[in-house]
Amino acid sequence: MDKKISLSVLGVLAACMNGKICAQTDIKIAGDERPNILFILSDDHTAQAWGIYGGILADYAHNPNIRRLASEGVVLDNCFCTNSISSPSRASILTGAYSHKNGVYTLADSLDTSLPTIATILKQAGYQTGLVGKWHLKSQPQGFDYYSIFYDQGVYRDPLFINSSDPWPGNRNFGECVQGFSTDIVTEKAIEWMKAREKKQPFLMCCHFKATHEPYDYPTRMEHLYDGIVFPEPENLMDWGPETNGRGFIGQKLEEIGRRWELASADPDKWWCRYPGLPFSTQGMQRAAARKTIYQKYIRDYLRCGATVDDNIGKLLQALDDMGIADNTIVVYVSDQGYFLGEHGFFDKRMFYEEAARMPFVIRYPKRLPSGKRVKDLILNIDFAPTLAQFTGVNPSGGMQGRSFVDNLCGRTPDDWRRSFYYRYWTHHTIRPAHMGIRNERYKLVFYYGDPLDMTDGQERATKPVWDFYDLQKDPKEDHNVYNEKEYAPIIKQMKKEMIKLRMEVEDTDGKYAQMQKLFEECF
Repeated sequence: MDKKISLSVLGVLAACMNGKICAQTDIKIAGDERPNILFILSDDHTAQAWGIYGGILADYAHNPNIRRLASEGVVLDNCFCTNSISSPSRASILTGAYSHKNGVYTLADSLDTSLPTIATILKQAGYQTGLVGKWHLKSQPQGFDYYSIFYDQGVYRDPLFINSSDPWPGNRNFGECVQGFSTDIVTEKAIEWMKAREKKQPFLMCCHFKATHEPYDYPTRMEHLYDGIVFPEPENLMDWGPETNGRGFIGQKLEEIGRRWELASADPDKWWCRYPGLPFSTQGMQRAAARKTIYQKYIRDYLRCGATVDDNIGKLLQALDDMGIADNTIVVYVSDQGYFLGEHGFFDKRMFYEEAARMPFVIRYPKRLPSGKRVKDLILNIDFAPTLAQFTGVNPSGGMQGRSFVDNLCGRTPDDWRRSFYYRYWTHHTIRPAHMGIRNERYKLVFYYGDPLDMTDGQERATKPVWDFYDLQKDPKEDHNVYNEKEYAPIIKQMKKEMIKLRMEVEDTDGKYAQMQKLFEECF
């Protein structure tokens, strides 16, 4: 690599700490001044549990290190995934492209190893690249000098790691077994690699936690956190179904996680994962009392799991300080999607409700970005890769559909920045039908087209097409589907046109599905 890389990209940032103003400028960055990147990704660590986004759990979240990042960096208030499920969201983060472009539609799909990603691009530009923890994209990681990843989605205790030094095993269940708790181990591996790296080259370290994914486990040091606490409940905890708010789908209710706990309590060795805090039962309780009991255990486990993530973020930040590289290291902490914490009586994710589609996101770059700032613009997971590419002076791949938000981070939102965005969830089940939607600053329109098409990981039986429409200003909790209310008819008509326009822009045309073409003719 040349010692110097010329950057003449508008939006590259001058220093803006300590009251300095972010400025557009053409600069030349010496090779050893290019920023390092520590990209910390958790699973299902929803905004409601970060403590910096408000909400009923804000005062209960153990979050000193997330708060530190927020005070020293920039928080995105309206960041969303384009498909609210783990593997597809991770593929979009890496490739900067929607599911229909990168080929990862569902949990059962594999990422094409020939596709360019932010890792392959940075590696070609002279970056050292490492990946530890959850991968969950089936194919062998590309663009990484080093990886140590979980088999499948990993386990919390004594996890197996597949290492880059070994022959690629494919989807076979073996690897290096490391004793301990997965969140701690992933952090230790990431720090070890960063300390052992070639100091003359910048690096990308992708540190991916399993937490806070089900079964929401936590290490021994967290087992008494929140003892005796009774957590406040969401206002719509007692939403029992479509008959409550008129929504177009059933959803996955809290009673399902309670059922899983009871089955695992009866025979832990026959269940797919190990839940903490068993045995558990709601036998003999009335419906409302049972839901409340499930909710309390659920939140207690979940917040303990999240506290462990925060602890390890602190270890990573301390390591950067110890190495003397914090000022020139971009630190991102983000969850691959949101998660329901009892809202609407739900757990899990997948739907286009705010709790599931919203991605909490914070970025710190002391050398270039302001501190304590919040950005309201609509940002998508497909924007992450182009943004990191611009920060490093590397041209993003032509296949990326996202757009860099470097300027947005410094308060210079482009005049033509998106005012709405398109979302699509492809996995079809009766309780959570396949759907697409559009959201702008006030309204959300969702079309549950309910056809499995030829997707993996779903069911064959189609469901009746239905619509949801929410006025997020009047109804921020999305408690009332107002699709059939006359006052919104002109807005809905316009948003349907906008949905079709955005679909065409991102080239999601359903061209090979005749039934979808017919459905659009009937419903739009």
